[in-house]
Amino acid sequence: MAKNIPSANIGIFGHVDHGKTTLTQILTGKFTDEHSEELKRGISIRLGYADLTIRKCPKCEGSKAYTTFPKCFYCGSNTEILRTISIIDVPGHETLLATVLTGTALIDGAILVIAANERCPQPQTVEHLTALEIAGIKNIIIVQNKIDLVSKKRALESYKEIKEFVKGTIAENAPIIPISAHHSVNVDVILEALEKYIPTPNRDESKPPLMYVARSFDVNKPGTPIEKLIGGVLGGAVAQGVFKEGDEVEIRPGIKKGDKFVPVKTRIVSLHQSKQKIDVAKPGGLIAVGTQLDPFFTKSDAMVGNVVTLPEHAPPIREELNLEINIIERLLETNEKIQADIKQGDVILMNVGTARTIGICIEKNKNKAKFRLKIPIAAYERERVVLSKQIEGRWRLIGYGVING
Repeated sequence: MAKNIPSANIGIFGHVDHGKTTLTQILTGKFTDEHSEELKRGISIRLGYADLTIRKCPKCEGSKAYTTFPKCFYCGSNTEILRTISIIDVPGHETLLATVLTGTALIDGAILVIAANERCPQPQTVEHLTALEIAGIKNIIIVQNKIDLVSKKRALESYKEIKEFVKGTIAENAPIIPISAHHSVNVDVILEALEKYIPTPNRDESKPPLMYVARSFDVNKPGTPIEKLIGGVLGGAVAQGVFKEGDEVEIRPGIKKGDKFVPVKTRIVSLHQSKQKIDVAKPGGLIAVGTQLDPFFTKSDAMVGNVVTLPEHAPPIREELNLEINIIERLLETNEKIQADIKQGDVILMNVGTARTIGICIEKNKNKAKFRLKIPIAAYERERVVLSKQIEGRWRLIGYGVING
């Protein structure tokens, strides 16, 4: 894969207002809060995407050698491209947790942003780290942001709070990097850490191809003549295998007809990544897949949550789920530990890949439960399903289930 084509996806997680979007902008040069409602409210609502090309000066040493610019800031030498990665900025607000969990389905590593000017942990910091644990994201960097707003004493207190917070978690040994995203301080240290702690995973291209749909579009301008219409476009990440232009693919659970979802077969007519046309789509980076679908079905993210596969490898469409339940004891902002069990009749928010649905518990026996789904999903046996429950009027991440049967 060319060095200017993304080879990995890295998510930026953290509590609302801790500087995730600012950090994304500093790293990539792109402001990812582009949706009008995001600009009004000053928070991320949808997943934001931007590419980051990491370069290194052949003459400088240590973190000073790492940059995103063609010329070295310190010695003026031409820098060399190491790799390009896709940065995914996920929302921090608690009401957008389902979008966060969508992000974990697409990433290979994570940057967890924690602001030094607030006590750690904040509610969404807990939620996001729990989501990373459930998703099994082991390669994590912790960024201690906003050190320009606090004293040295407070910065050290914040560091101790962070260490205590991640103790015993998947991020226990993650590096903690103090930065000021607003003033671009220590960005080179982050770039060095990305290379050291979040390598590009080894990909098995022989596996059956699978793509999670995170966005879908109608790219035609109003008034386009019928003979010039372009088919619907699917955006997302290839989880495994390889897709090629010309492949016949199946999309599941598909399109709703009446009260049922019907799988759809179509052909890939184009593949794009980082605004470049490509012939083959592999894991790493975010892909735009041009299809022969009627663009009516793909407009306004209507196909988010679907999976794309070759027809012979398509997962079953499930209107019910049998799950092996794993409840995670969580620490709430009130510092009270709760054990959120699931009982028959409970309403549970579920996330599988990029899909989200509501499940009603119809049977429960010890750590096994059966759910009837309001919206069907397409998923393989043994896939993980992230579970959230309304506790004190808010959706709370409580654990995960493994599909059994």
